[in-house]
Amino acid sequence: MRRITGYIVLILIFGCAGLGVWAQAPNQQGFEIMKNLDIYSNLVKELNQDYVDEINPGELTQTGIEAMLESLDPYTNFIPESQIEDYKFITTGQYGGIGSLIHQQGEYIVISEPYEGSPSDKTGLKAGDKILEINGKQAKGKSYEDVSSILKGQAGTTVNVLIQRDGAGKPFEKIITRENIKIDNIPYYGIVGKNIGYIKLTGFTQNAAKELKQAFLKLKEGTSLKGIIIDLRGNGGGLLNEAVDIANIFVERGQEIVSTKGKMADKNHSHLTMSPPVDLNIPVVILVDRSSASASEILAGSLQDLDRGIVLGQRTFGKGLVQNVVPLSYNAQMKITVAKYYIPSGRCIQAIDYEHKKKDGSFGKIPDSLIRAFKTKDGRTVYDGGGINPDVITNPRKFSNLAMALYGKYLVFDYATKFVREHPSIAPADTFEITDSIYNGFLEFIKGKDYSYKTKSERALEDLKNIALKENYFDAIKEEYDHLKIRMEKDKQEDMKKYSDQVRELLRMEIVTRYYYQKGKIIAALKHDPELVDAIATINDTEKYTGILSGKFVQPKPEIPVKSEDDDENPVD
Repeated sequence: MRRITGYIVLILIFGCAGLGVWAQAPNQQGFEIMKNLDIYSNLVKELNQDYVDEINPGELTQTGIEAMLESLDPYTNFIPESQIEDYKFITTGQYGGIGSLIHQQGEYIVISEPYEGSPSDKTGLKAGDKILEINGKQAKGKSYEDVSSILKGQAGTTVNVLIQRDGAGKPFEKIITRENIKIDNIPYYGIVGKNIGYIKLTGFTQNAAKELKQAFLKLKEGTSLKGIIIDLRGNGGGLLNEAVDIANIFVERGQEIVSTKGKMADKNHSHLTMSPPVDLNIPVVILVDRSSASASEILAGSLQDLDRGIVLGQRTFGKGLVQNVVPLSYNAQMKITVAKYYIPSGRCIQAIDYEHKKKDGSFGKIPDSLIRAFKTKDGRTVYDGGGINPDVITNPRKFSNLAMALYGKYLVFDYATKFVREHPSIAPADTFEITDSIYNGFLEFIKGKDYSYKTKSERALEDLKNIALKENYFDAIKEEYDHLKIRMEKDKQEDMKKYSDQVRELLRMEIVTRYYYQKGKIIAALKHDPELVDAIATINDTEKYTGILSGKFVQPKPEIPVKSEDDDENPVD
């Protein structure tokens, strides 16, 4: 953790947006602040005294604060004392609790996955367990947030949960002693292919660099590594200094990895590598996707800019702002955007323009006309304004509507719960497969259950019908409409065969996780991972690897897509 000033606690990388400069002189600016705070104070007092119904001043104030901050960017947030535990988790990877993922399924909260070795795991909680009561109070109808906050707490304290387990008969009680739960930055590392190291990095919390260095050194022990793959897919970021220190493993001491520039001079910093490198020559491939953000983009982008590694996957999210967490009164805190960050080529990879709000209150992408070209250390052309564009671009894997319906309606999850109850053990994570017998058992399980879904074609057909009805043309096209609708329904009935490979994959991953936890899930996923195959092939093809880094293969200018309903403006850090 690096102290920048006396009141700044830490540096986080959460997003990229510009804060407009103040147009007023400092004295007038201070007067405006004091005047409006006085007005606000009087307003709340009058409401409390005269409003017809009772009010909650605390809730009103928090609503006002959140509305004010909403006008800036999604990453400038007020953190009340009640949420401090959640923000500690973001920076340290630790929290006090029972150590389990949960989700809402109907009116109940259900255990998704106990962390291996956690209090919930040691107490015997299992995925699929339904929480009926917590500390004697009914949990039915409670939200995910409500239950999560109750389950968290100081290490050493206990929480009583009443559980309903499928196939277990009567509900039973579990008394769980909370512990400090540490989520590993690196849930798995190992050898893939022939002498190629693989490290899955899921976060940039404290000690991420230390953990990655240790993993890298262990992979090198007794093995002549031909290359290293660092998997940043799904990694939403974290601490800036950890990204700098990880880059330091592969680049020389004294190299600038990222610089920050803000409105105030004290926010302008150059972050250099401070330690001797571990390996300056080993080929490096970084895997990224649309959810790779913030610190992930600093690491991937700096190694790309320094021609030290090849980035493979899809264009990253595009977050380029630095945030500080500062203390407020009454144990509250504020996460505030204070600067933009720039990677070695000089580019800021911010994709969303938070400085200019549209009339409807939304923000747009950085216009294509403003995207600029930059040069890497050895002269390759790279671009700003839209995340990190990979050197080797791959197509993201997309699941069918059928697969997503089966997964989203928890039928895959529920079948895995049934499967575990009937099968005490399975083959190792890297060899387990969904046999025809298991798949047929799943088909039998979902008979009569709702997994309906609408395709884009069906929605377009409905839109056509509604428009035709309004314009009095529907009678003329009704016969063709009915014919198309019947054909679409018939085709959907074939989806279970057409997309059986996808359904089998979802079943395999869910079942493996029940027996081998997160580590096993990653191992199982790598077995059928086309991007891992591409990464291994890139390292093994010396001519291609060196050709990319030398600029022989020119990186295309990124196409910045129009925002769709599937885009996420604020991935969780």
